[in-house]
Amino acid sequence: MKLVDEAEIQVIAGNGGNGCVGFRREKFIPLGGPDGGDGGNGGSVWLQADENLNTLVDFRHQRSFRAQRGENGMGRQMYGKAGEDLTIVVPVGTVVHNVETDEVIGDLTRHGERLLVAKGGKGGLGNMHFKSSVTRAPRKATPGEEGEQRTLKLELKLLADVGLLGFPNAGKSTFIRAVSAATPKVADYPFTTLYPNLGVVSVEAHRSFVIADVPGLIEGAAEGAGLGTQFLRHLQRTRLLLHLVDISPMEGGVEGVPPAEQVRAIERELERHDPELLAKPRWLVLNKADLMFEDEAAAAAKAVIDELGWTGPWYLVSAISREGTWRIMKDVMAFFDRQREEAEAASQGA
Repeated sequence: MKLVDEAEIQVIAGNGGNGCVGFRREKFIPLGGPDGGDGGNGGSVWLQADENLNTLVDFRHQRSFRAQRGENGMGRQMYGKAGEDLTIVVPVGTVVHNVETDEVIGDLTRHGERLLVAKGGKGGLGNMHFKSSVTRAPRKATPGEEGEQRTLKLELKLLADVGLLGFPNAGKSTFIRAVSAATPKVADYPFTTLYPNLGVVSVEAHRSFVIADVPGLIEGAAEGAGLGTQFLRHLQRTRLLLHLVDISPMEGGVEGVPPAEQVRAIERELERHDPELLAKPRWLVLNKADLMFEDEAAAAAKAVIDELGWTGPWYLVSAISREGTWRIMKDVMAFFDRQREEAEAASQGA
């Protein structure tokens, strides 16, 4: 199924029921008095996160959601029945925006988490509330309040620990195939990946993490070139970025761009889109070493590192033959273990 990661919907809470004007009329009770009941409250609209969903595609077919109206009050002090709440199920990782105010209402990041997006109207009061020593037979009741209405923009941000980025044909899809059970499309032409892919990397029993492959970027992506930066939102929740670079000598690199310039071009696009992405921990993965002799590949990798002045972790791999890929996964797991230990130590110190 193709990933749909944005949708716009309208949610309408139920109106409250109207209060009732009624009077008690029974045989042998001439002065019955007012007994009109209150209207029921309208149903509210909730969003609930479900880890079994991974797309917003259902909202292409249904865009309007309305909760049930409260019933009107009745005589004999009978209250109207409250309207039932409406629960809309969305994938875990859904960010909810109010279109009118452009504010973020909530971010559903845990399975089962609920968010109130439209509150039902309160039921009106029946005339039994308005009797007094002065007004013995009030003919006054209040109408139910209207339920809230909102237009919402739903934005899905995949929950992954590691994000892959790089130019088209840098080997990201081949890499995620090599280290996980994910099976994205792989071909020898640019933009093979049109939608993000997720894979689970199991290092050993009870030790695993999630890796995400997003469509490749090119120079000018922030201005909409190629597939633009529309999928970079899926890297915003990651804890580590693996930057894949094609160092093969064929055609001077991907799209004719030398390896070092590929790295600089991606860095420029990250900074234009979201400077926080550029500030994330990022490791360099120099791919397609299988297309050169071993000493040539090592020399080419060293030349790229020197030209960039790269001081962070870097690796020379062949994703298609899986050479060097498992070492990275073990290092990534160790990196996350250190992060957890440091967080625990910090919390104990506080």
